[in-house]
Amino acid sequence: MSSVNSGQVISVRSRTNGKQSGPEGRRGHVIVLGNEKGGSGKSTSAMHLIAGLMKAGFKVGCIDLDSRQRSISRYLENRRQLCDRTGLRLAFPRHEVIDPSTLDSKEAAQREEESNFEQALFELRATCDFVVVDCPGSDVFLSRVGHRSADTLITPMNDSFVDFDLLGKVDPDTNEVMGPSIYSEMVWEARKRKAMVEGKSIDWVVMRNRLSHLDAKNKRRVEQVLTNLAGRIGFRLAPGFGERVIFREMFPMGLTLLDIIDDDAGVPLSMSHIAARQEVRDLLTALRLPGLDEGKDAEAAQAV
Repeated sequence: MSSVNSGQVISVRSRTNGKQSGPEGRRGHVIVLGNEKGGSGKSTSAMHLIAGLMKAGFKVGCIDLDSRQRSISRYLENRRQLCDRTGLRLAFPRHEVIDPSTLDSKEAAQREEESNFEQALFELRATCDFVVVDCPGSDVFLSRVGHRSADTLITPMNDSFVDFDLLGKVDPDTNEVMGPSIYSEMVWEARKRKAMVEGKSIDWVVMRNRLSHLDAKNKRRVEQVLTNLAGRIGFRLAPGFGERVIFREMFPMGLTLLDIIDDDAGVPLSMSHIAARQEVRDLLTALRLPGLDEGKDAEAAQAV
């Protein structure tokens, strides 16, 4: 593992095992962003959550479990390059990347990956108020391990029946929910494991992303079946981000919509930016995270 200057340098968790040697202290709240489909907005959502929590005065850690795509890591690398190039002063989370094991034995490789993740999580939870974990958009071992660690699980999904299919099976004629699907079953296993090991539950939040601004029939159908499924398998619905180009435009600069309120960011603020920033605020409120619904609630609302 490379040396870490907290909040300044992106570090990489090596493939070697080590003892959990993180400092004693707080146990940060773990927010996992997971979905077995790529392109659902996990990394964009993760980065905006990180920025919002840091602006609210919290110490934030981040773990990238998708070492192939490295979307959240690249987002932070772009952010660092912007600061180096312009002199802009932006906040950074403590960041770790968990590499897949190269061991030949499947069992040994999984033990190594789980150990590396648990060590990184232990160290970040001991020094941060929140730890945000960005999972791969596929069913791999590290993703399942990440899901089991969640205190809050956020599943972003595009507002379509293509994405809904990962959550549940629906009758195409009646819109009746027939039962849970593959991803929901994996989350159910993660929740059982969490309850057995820690005696705690996972607050599962499904976030409807890329919402159309039109009141389309398909949009209402998706909302209906999601509401029906939520009651059956136990998740909450949260407002996500609309279909706005500006969310994608921020990535090359490593910026979020919460950064551009500063004049030094060099991005002109439009009405679309303001509306999108309100979507980020609404999501933070809907998540009901510890500290955001307690003493820091008013302060956080002002900060973001």
